[in-house]
Amino acid sequence: MVISLAGIPRNLSVLVLFLLPAIGLGLQSTLAAGEADPAASPVVSSADSIEQALLDVKSEDEAVRSKAVALLIEKGDASLVPKLDAIRAEADRAVRIAIKPVIDLLKNRANLTSGQPDTRRSAAADLVGTGRPEAITWLEEAAAKETVWWVRYTMEEAAQLIQLRSQDPAVRLEAVKKLGDHRSQNSLSLLQEFVEAGTQSGATEEQRTLAVAAETAIEQINSWGWWANAIETLFRGISLSSILLIMSLGLAIVFGLMGVINMAHGELMMIGAYATFITQQAFIGWFSPDLFDWYFPVALPVAFLSAALFGWVLEATVIRFLYGRLLETLLATWGVSLILMQAARVYFGDLTAVIAPQALRGGAQVMVGVYLPYNRIFIIILSIICVLGIYFLLFRSNLGIRVRAVTQNRNMSACLGIPTRKVDSYTFAFASGLAGIAGWALTMVGNVDPGLGQNYIVDAFMVVVTGGVGKLAGTIWASLGIGGLNKLIEPVSGAVYGKVFILVGVILFLQWRPQGLFAAKGRSADA
Repeated sequence: MVISLAGIPRNLSVLVLFLLPAIGLGLQSTLAAGEADPAASPVVSSADSIEQALLDVKSEDEAVRSKAVALLIEKGDASLVPKLDAIRAEADRAVRIAIKPVIDLLKNRANLTSGQPDTRRSAAADLVGTGRPEAITWLEEAAAKETVWWVRYTMEEAAQLIQLRSQDPAVRLEAVKKLGDHRSQNSLSLLQEFVEAGTQSGATEEQRTLAVAAETAIEQINSWGWWANAIETLFRGISLSSILLIMSLGLAIVFGLMGVINMAHGELMMIGAYATFITQQAFIGWFSPDLFDWYFPVALPVAFLSAALFGWVLEATVIRFLYGRLLETLLATWGVSLILMQAARVYFGDLTAVIAPQALRGGAQVMVGVYLPYNRIFIIILSIICVLGIYFLLFRSNLGIRVRAVTQNRNMSACLGIPTRKVDSYTFAFASGLAGIAGWALTMVGNVDPGLGQNYIVDAFMVVVTGGVGKLAGTIWASLGIGGLNKLIEPVSGAVYGKVFILVGVILFLQWRPQGLFAAKGRSADA
């Protein structure tokens, strides 16, 4: 550095030359002090602090490790999970225990913003188990942005459940009131603990106040739970009624038209179920995975035609020789059912499964505590479509007129030129196809096994007899009654005794009204 002294008086220039070394030393000391000043040093970045926390979390000092865990929870995100997994794989037991909740928290925090509603809801529910107060802020922020109401409900409920563990009595009291307003079934055990603590002899005023609020919340939750359970029971009853209705429609047509007790009707349903399974396997082996879900609609005509073809063969080879002989048809078709079950067991094994298409997985959370599975909703809609289809076929078509004519008076129909033999054959094939559709639908609610049809055949016969032989309206009302009573009685008496009670009820009903709900009309009504 060059300093010019030109223009400075001589006496001043001598003074400046004398002071320059001192000024230089002062500048050096000032610069050195500036470098040593912590305030002048660069600020440690968040990334650096996280990297340091990743090192500290492996420390043997529990205090250092706990501080690192708190920092990772506060400032970390899901990108740290692979690093934490690598550290956990090589660490000792104490470090693994310390890292595990961090990994779970970071994963769930990231899943709160997932594109899948089920993932967001599961993340909110998992955060409750951690009990970490940091999760409250995450849940409240996610709930404020959530558009799906039942996911938002779970997030709000989770935040309140965590706040129940707060040390602040006012926070706990507010959480209790909100959980009561939310009708939260998940909070009942914790609320009951507050009630028990508040009723003890040494309870404080705060505990007693909290106990009163908890009792009110429990009453709200239990009251709503009763209604929710009633709605779900009604839905399950309608769902079972729909299954019985689909199966009973074909049975009612055959019984009413030909006077045949077809004990192999359940096995025709089994054929439809196995046809669906084979179609699924064909899609797995021959088509792209992107087209897999299309197997289910394709399996509908396959199941119908497979069961209808077998029914046509059965009618041509066995049933046609046994018209009007109820006991003989019962024994003959029962033998056919045993042959079919054993053949299915030999070829397919005891248990196979059909994978539901994506659209029928999960369910709809229609209200708090009421969850309706999509597959059951689908079966209810399918039963309505089947009833409408049969109605238009029987009452709005020429084929339906012939079927009803043969049902009412076979001899008169033959005299009028109706080919009763063909009507019998085609009707039996159509009724068998309906059983195949029932099997196609039942693959969505259970496994496919050789005894699939045996689970419903007795109930289906009760529906047909109770409703009235060959009566569509009677079949509908009887299936609703038997299916609904079955699900209503089951929670009280169990599944086995429930069926016994229903059987006894049907017998008593038929003693009072032998012709069923809807009596037959026509010349053959008294025959």
